[in-house]
Amino acid sequence: MRLENKVAIVTGAGLRPRPGLTWYNASKGWAITATKSMAVELAPKNIRVNCLCPVAGETGMLEKFMGVDAPEIREKFRASIPLGRLSTPLDIANAALWLASDEAAFITGVALEVDGGRCI
Repeated sequence: MRLENKVAIVTGAGLRPRPGLTWYNASKGWAITATKSMAVELAPKNIRVNCLCPVAGETGMLEKFMGVDAPEIREKFRASIPLGRLSTPLDIANAALWLASDEAAFITGVALEVDGGRCI
């Protein structure tokens, strides 16, 4: 029996909201709940549904996310991550590949935190 896999990218803001971003945080919480709901509905069809919840990362969107790309702002974000760094595209890709792999065949409805411990 072959399983089909769906992996969405959400954000940790749905698990650990930040002040001043109520509607953003709520929309990400909705996406996490939708992932879990779809996982329950689609499991009988052998379709797994999971999502990744990454922290801010070293991408082209970082400046837009922070407002201004300045060393002191980057340090503020890094300081909120227990592992002490921002995510990289490779961190997110590796997590997505694992969730889509046969090694994760019994994983569904998970909001996987790829955040260096920020949501703890």
